[in-house]
Amino acid sequence: MSSVYPSRLLFIILVVVIDTAGFGLIFPVLPQLLRELLHADISTAARYGGWLAFAYASMQFIFAPVLGGLSDHYGRRPVLLSSLLGFSIDCLFLAFAPNIAWLFVGRAIAGITGASYAVASACIADISTDENRTRHYGLINAAFGLGFIVGPAIGGALGQWGTHTPFIAAAALSFLNCILGYFFFPESLPVEHRRPFDWKRANPLGALRHLARFPLVKSLILSMLLISFATHSMESVWAFFTIEKFGWSNQLIGYSLAFVGLLSVLSQTWLVGVVSRRLPDKQIAVIGLLCMTAGYLLFAFAWWQWVLLPALMIYIAGSIQGTAMQSIVAGAMPDNEQGELQGGLGSLMGLTTLLAPPVLTGSFAWATAGTSPVYFPGMPYLIAGVLTICSLVLLMRGFRKAAK
Repeated sequence: MSSVYPSRLLFIILVVVIDTAGFGLIFPVLPQLLRELLHADISTAARYGGWLAFAYASMQFIFAPVLGGLSDHYGRRPVLLSSLLGFSIDCLFLAFAPNIAWLFVGRAIAGITGASYAVASACIADISTDENRTRHYGLINAAFGLGFIVGPAIGGALGQWGTHTPFIAAAALSFLNCILGYFFFPESLPVEHRRPFDWKRANPLGALRHLARFPLVKSLILSMLLISFATHSMESVWAFFTIEKFGWSNQLIGYSLAFVGLLSVLSQTWLVGVVSRRLPDKQIAVIGLLCMTAGYLLFAFAWWQWVLLPALMIYIAGSIQGTAMQSIVAGAMPDNEQGELQGGLGSLMGLTTLLAPPVLTGSFAWATAGTSPVYFPGMPYLIAGVLTICSLVLLMRGFRKAAK
């Protein structure tokens, strides 16, 4: 791998911050937009929110390996720019949607082109060495968190001028990001490290078969699948959960998500740096999963609002597991297959997005409906906690097999 050029690393971080901010703008107002278009209550809106995520994920599941393979062949830059442009178009569909069908069309477009984070991760692998890879993945994850500080806070504030306003702002922000990338983003994959595009590997099943050749990678991916399923409880349910249980406003939801972003930045810039100098990646992954499990269970049984604060802090501290696992997986793959790796992971994460939001929002809707035999808004977080425990068990078994 080539040595790191600070300017290139800085621009990758900037791309992720702006792109994530545009994505985070829409979270605080999406429940209200769905209620307006459907003329329905919060439980019904939650169900449709889950199916919108399903539409996005189904397209990402199919197309992420294709885009990953294309980035290994043509380079990261053209794939990244097309992804940014696709998200901008998606936001315009959401901004001017006269009915719910438009929302599904927009989400499908975003899913087809949604590879910005995966390509950015491949760029980090391109410019990193074994010694600094974990820290660099911590920086890109911190950039993701920083975007969620800016995006939801702005989205919650803009929501005061109508539910469509944040989507217009998100479209403009993503388009600006695309323009900046066109003029300033340098290609990170050298020509000598590229490989021919292969349709047999540029599909979900082909990518999975290829990744399965690496035993440790296979175990880690299974664990990451469960983690990804569980983490959808935050982005899919948080707004509905806090509205239903504590009566939060759009602004308060936006500020809470911004606080999550701030904690993520601190975790990925400071905490990852501290623990990566003292502990190996495997131990970091285990500790992180234990913290995430505790956070989910606190969310599930939080009967007072103040409990959410320590729960968020513990949960975000657990996000160090993702950085460690990214570093382990990337270090186990050849240089000219990083795009395929990230595309395959993107496809798998898309698979969890296919299943997780409908399941989690559906469990929330069932547990809060008037006809439900039990009222328990924290049901999605209880499910997430159980899945994270299962992920930890798989991870430990994978490490033991790799040691043998």
